[in-house]
Amino acid sequence: MARLVVFVALCFLSVSLATTTSNPFLVKGKCYCDTCRCGFETPATKYLAGSKVKVECKNRVTNKITYTIDGVTNSQGEYNILVKRDCGDDVCDVVLVESGDKSCNIPNAGRDRARVALTRNNGMTSDVRFANNMGFLSNEPLAACTQILQQYQLTEDQY
Repeated sequence: MARLVVFVALCFLSVSLATTTSNPFLVKGKCYCDTCRCGFETPATKYLAGSKVKVECKNRVTNKITYTIDGVTNSQGEYNILVKRDCGDDVCDVVLVESGDKSCNIPNAGRDRARVALTRNNGMTSDVRFANNMGFLSNEPLAACTQILQQYQLTEDQY
Protein backbone atom coordinates (compact mmCIF):
# COMPACT_ATOMS: atom_id res chain seq x y z
CA MET A 1 0.00 0.00 0.00
CA ALA A 2 2.81 2.41 0.89
CA ARG A 3 4.47 1.67 -2.47
CA LEU A 4 1.24 2.51 -4.26
CA VAL A 5 0.96 5.86 -2.44
CA VAL A 6 4.58 6.72 -3.29
CA PHE A 7 4.05 5.69 -6.92
CA VAL A 8 0.92 7.84 -7.27
CA ALA A 9 2.67 10.80 -5.61
CA LEU A 10 5.63 10.49 -8.00
CA CYS A 11 3.26 10.36 -10.98
CA PHE A 12 1.54 13.58 -9.89
CA LEU A 13 4.88 15.25 -9.21
CA SER A 14 6.29 14.35 -12.63
CA VAL A 15 3.13 15.60 -14.38
CA SER A 16 3.30 18.83 -12.38
CA LEU A 17 6.97 19.39 -13.21
CA ALA A 18 6.41 18.62 -16.89
CA THR A 19 3.57 21.13 -17.02
CA THR A 20 5.53 23.94 -15.38
CA THR A 21 8.63 23.57 -17.53
CA SER A 22 7.09 22.80 -20.94
CA ASN A 23 4.80 25.84 -21.29
CA PRO A 24 6.55 29.18 -21.23
CA PHE A 25 4.77 32.27 -19.96
CA LEU A 26 4.05 35.06 -22.41
CA VAL A 27 4.34 38.48 -20.76
CA LYS A 28 2.51 41.19 -22.71
CA GLY A 29 2.31 44.93 -22.23
CA LYS A 30 2.81 48.38 -23.76
CA CYS A 31 5.19 51.32 -23.40
CA TYR A 32 3.95 54.84 -23.94
CA CYS A 33 5.07 58.44 -24.04
CA ASP A 34 3.19 60.70 -21.63
CA THR A 35 3.20 63.68 -23.99
CA CYS A 36 1.38 65.87 -21.45
CA ARG A 37 3.60 64.91 -18.49
CA CYS A 38 0.53 64.30 -16.34
CA GLY A 39 1.35 60.83 -15.01
CA PHE A 40 -1.26 58.82 -16.91
CA GLU A 41 -2.42 58.00 -20.44
CA THR A 42 -4.49 60.61 -22.27
CA PRO A 43 -5.86 60.96 -25.82
CA ALA A 44 -2.48 62.55 -26.71
CA THR A 45 -0.49 59.54 -25.48
CA LYS A 46 1.92 58.14 -28.04
CA TYR A 47 2.93 54.45 -27.93
CA LEU A 48 6.66 53.92 -28.33
CA ALA A 49 8.28 51.62 -30.88
CA GLY A 50 11.78 50.33 -30.21
CA SER A 51 11.68 50.77 -26.44
CA LYS A 52 13.66 48.29 -24.37
CA VAL A 53 12.09 46.53 -21.39
CA LYS A 54 13.09 43.54 -19.28
CA VAL A 55 11.48 40.99 -17.01
CA GLU A 56 13.40 40.87 -13.75
CA CYS A 57 12.75 38.39 -10.94
CA LYS A 58 14.26 38.65 -7.47
CA ASN A 59 14.40 36.35 -4.48
CA ARG A 60 11.88 37.60 -1.87
CA VAL A 61 14.33 37.17 1.01
CA THR A 62 17.74 38.12 -0.40
CA ASN A 63 16.53 40.51 -3.13
CA LYS A 64 19.11 38.95 -5.49
CA ILE A 65 18.20 38.75 -9.16
CA THR A 66 17.28 35.17 -10.05
CA TYR A 67 16.06 35.62 -13.62
CA THR A 68 16.12 38.31 -16.30
CA ILE A 69 15.16 38.48 -19.97
CA ASP A 70 15.01 41.45 -22.35
CA GLY A 71 12.35 42.57 -24.79
CA VAL A 72 11.69 45.34 -27.33
CA THR A 73 8.43 47.02 -28.30
CA ASN A 74 6.98 46.77 -31.80
CA SER A 75 5.58 49.63 -33.92
CA GLN A 76 2.46 49.85 -31.68
CA GLY A 77 4.53 50.03 -28.49
CA GLU A 78 3.65 46.43 -27.53
CA TYR A 79 6.09 43.85 -26.22
CA ASN A 80 5.78 40.08 -25.94
CA ILE A 81 8.40 38.35 -23.80
CA LEU A 82 8.64 34.57 -23.41
CA VAL A 83 9.63 33.49 -19.92
CA LYS A 84 10.68 29.87 -20.14
CA ARG A 85 10.43 28.92 -16.48
CA ASP A 86 8.19 29.15 -13.46
CA CYS A 87 9.64 31.73 -11.09
CA GLY A 88 7.92 30.24 -8.04
CA ASP A 89 8.14 32.47 -5.00
CA ASP A 90 10.26 35.16 -6.68
CA VAL A 91 8.99 38.71 -7.12
CA CYS A 92 8.90 39.55 -10.83
CA ASP A 93 8.52 42.93 -12.52
CA VAL A 94 8.62 44.18 -16.08
CA VAL A 95 10.93 47.20 -15.99
CA LEU A 96 11.54 50.06 -18.44
CA VAL A 97 15.13 50.08 -19.70
CA GLU A 98 15.33 52.58 -22.56
CA SER A 99 12.89 54.64 -24.60
CA GLY A 100 12.66 54.31 -28.35
CA ASP A 101 12.18 58.10 -28.59
CA LYS A 102 14.92 60.50 -27.48
CA SER A 103 12.37 63.32 -27.00
CA CYS A 104 10.46 61.14 -24.53
CA ASN A 105 13.00 59.31 -22.42
CA ILE A 106 12.37 60.17 -18.76
CA PRO A 107 10.97 57.13 -16.90
CA ASN A 108 7.72 58.07 -15.19
CA ALA A 109 8.18 57.25 -11.49
CA GLY A 110 5.45 54.86 -10.43
CA ARG A 111 4.77 53.86 -14.04
CA ASP A 112 8.28 52.58 -14.78
CA ARG A 113 7.63 48.98 -13.70
CA ALA A 114 4.77 46.50 -13.57
CA ARG A 115 4.47 43.47 -11.29
CA VAL A 116 3.69 40.10 -12.92
CA ALA A 117 2.98 36.69 -11.36
CA LEU A 118 5.15 34.12 -13.11
CA THR A 119 4.09 30.94 -11.40
CA ARG A 120 1.49 28.26 -12.00
CA ASN A 121 0.92 27.74 -8.28
CA ASN A 122 -1.58 30.58 -7.98
CA GLY A 123 -4.73 29.29 -9.64
CA MET A 124 -4.24 31.10 -12.95
CA THR A 125 -4.57 28.69 -15.87
CA SER A 126 -3.47 30.91 -18.75
CA ASP A 127 0.14 31.05 -19.93
CA VAL A 128 -0.32 34.75 -20.78
CA ARG A 129 0.45 37.42 -18.20
CA PHE A 130 -0.58 41.01 -18.85
CA ALA A 131 1.53 43.79 -17.33
CA ASN A 132 0.22 47.30 -16.72
CA ASN A 133 1.27 49.85 -19.33
CA MET A 134 4.52 51.63 -18.50
CA GLY A 135 5.47 55.14 -19.50
CA PHE A 136 8.15 57.67 -20.20
CA LEU A 137 7.62 61.42 -19.81
CA SER A 138 8.22 63.68 -22.80
CA ASN A 139 10.92 66.29 -22.41
CA GLU A 140 8.38 69.03 -23.19
CA PRO A 141 4.57 68.80 -22.98
CA LEU A 142 2.56 69.29 -26.16
CA ALA A 143 0.88 72.66 -26.68
CA ALA A 144 -2.53 70.92 -26.84
CA CYS A 145 -2.13 69.45 -23.34
CA THR A 146 -3.83 72.34 -21.56
CA GLN A 147 -6.99 71.70 -23.54
CA ILE A 148 -6.70 67.93 -23.05
CA LEU A 149 -6.24 68.28 -19.29
CA GLN A 150 -9.34 70.50 -19.10
CA GLN A 151 -11.29 67.35 -20.00
CA TYR A 152 -10.09 65.97 -16.68
CA GLN A 153 -10.72 69.28 -14.92
CA LEU A 154 -7.03 69.68 -14.19
CA THR A 155 -4.95 72.80 -14.71
CA GLU A 156 -1.21 73.08 -15.16
CA ASP A 157 -0.85 74.10 -11.50
CA GLN A 158 -2.43 70.81 -10.37
CA TYR A 159 -0.07 68.41 -12.16
